[in-house]
Amino acid sequence: MNPRLVVFAGLPGVGKSTLAARVGSVLPAPVLAVDAVDRVLRGHEIVEKRPGVAAYGVVAALAEAQLTLGLDVVVDAVNGVAAARENWPALCERTGAALRIVEVWCADMEEHRRRVEARHAAAPVNPDWEQVVLRMADYEPYIGRRLVVDTSSPGDPLDGTLSWIRD
Repeated sequence: MNPRLVVFAGLPGVGKSTLAARVGSVLPAPVLAVDAVDRVLRGHEIVEKRPGVAAYGVVAALAEAQLTLGLDVVVDAVNGVAAARENWPALCERTGAALRIVEVWCADMEEHRRRVEARHAAAPVNPDWEQVVLRMADYEPYIGRRLVVDTSSPGDPLDGTLSWIRD
């Protein structure tokens, strides 16, 4: 069986990191978070012309190493624009991995705002609501096969997400 590259996408505060971590724990698979890599790069004062691109590249390289070993990999990232998403299909072509995209939303804007503000208050390194709203304006809709999960809906999305990934 070929390994799977499970790519989570969605704005900050929608619940994608929480769901990605739970999926990674169950599969089991390493969870590679673009935000964590980006923070380390910025902490070392590595500046790039297009912010965030290097972090996506690092995560893609780490994912490729795991996929070539035959391991499933979970990527946790906003993946808000086509340029950020280009890594994943190419990576699957090189490694023979199956691509599974999970786009996470929180349709309840008040709940989304509450989550973002709580995360920012707990760790100011996380974006505030104004920054998330700016990202919303730039977020390009995914086109193609994917699972869309609304975390404001009642019920736990884990079982349905795992079922879709394993399909």
